[in-house]
Amino acid sequence: MYRIRRLHALLLGCAALPLAAHAQPGAYPLKSIRFVVPYPPGGASDVTARILGARLGEVWQQPVIIDNRPGANGIVALDLVARSAPDGYTILMANVGPNAINPGVYAKLPYDAEKSFAPVVLTTIVPQVIVANPALGLKSLADMVVAAKAKPGQMKYGNGGNGSANHLAMELFRSMAGIDIIAIPYKGDGPALADVMGGNIDFALPTVLAAIANVKGGRLRALAVTTKARVPSLPDVPTVAEQGFAGYESVSWGGVMAPAGTPRSVIDRLNAEINRALKVPEIAEKLQALGADIVGGTPEEFAKYLRSEIAKWREVAKRANVKLE
Repeated sequence: MYRIRRLHALLLGCAALPLAAHAQPGAYPLKSIRFVVPYPPGGASDVTARILGARLGEVWQQPVIIDNRPGANGIVALDLVARSAPDGYTILMANVGPNAINPGVYAKLPYDAEKSFAPVVLTTIVPQVIVANPALGLKSLADMVVAAKAKPGQMKYGNGGNGSANHLAMELFRSMAGIDIIAIPYKGDGPALADVMGGNIDFALPTVLAAIANVKGGRLRALAVTTKARVPSLPDVPTVAEQGFAGYESVSWGGVMAPAGTPRSVIDRLNAEINRALKVPEIAEKLQALGADIVGGTPEEFAKYLRSEIAKWREVAKRANVKLE
């Protein structure tokens, strides 16, 4: 009888524990999760977050709310996540621009690019593509170079903001091609592509994920992909290197991060479920059809990759003399 009473008291005590204990293994998640995206709806990061968020919500029976927070090359979103409670209920759709390029182009950030975040998993690597307004009649990078040299300082291209991934990627190509085109900053791929299609600007260098539907629909003309090899979803589009610019390569990538200090049990739970999601045929097919290569892996592998990307883009920014305050 004594043992029964003692067990009963123990169970009552456990029931009275505050919800703050939800980070214990097996308990997470107990409420909705905010999935912060540093860009407006429609771009690669947004699409990937929505696909993964829908899967997590279905499996965990908890809402996963996509929170688009564009602005300042992703600094707005990253600062929000860095300041959020490290409990797993605010996570970030990380991206090469905010997470790997910003540290090399900004003199000061309101957070530490590595120490303020806990890597969860690298989800996708996404090729980029140089696109033009079809009305220009361009069919190759050679045509683009000829057109730009005929109008130095007049043709325009859109990017996701000064210092963004596609800004540096286009600046690298611009310097290799010896052309003078004007950079017009936007808050993401979606608005930039809308202006290319509308004839307000001439070019853009978005992710394949963001551009492929309009390329296949004839509303954008794809001139080159930025990877070493051709992209399966755009097999007829040659690479930049194929068209005479040897050594050129630029890719975007996406991953999931949480605020630093998030319990390892929560990181592991997120990592395991997202890795499982990436292997679901329906999800993999959706991402691959849009041009993304599935990655997955451990938090440690993502952390190592992030460090290498920060070092790479810091050097590119230095060579291109891209500095932002």
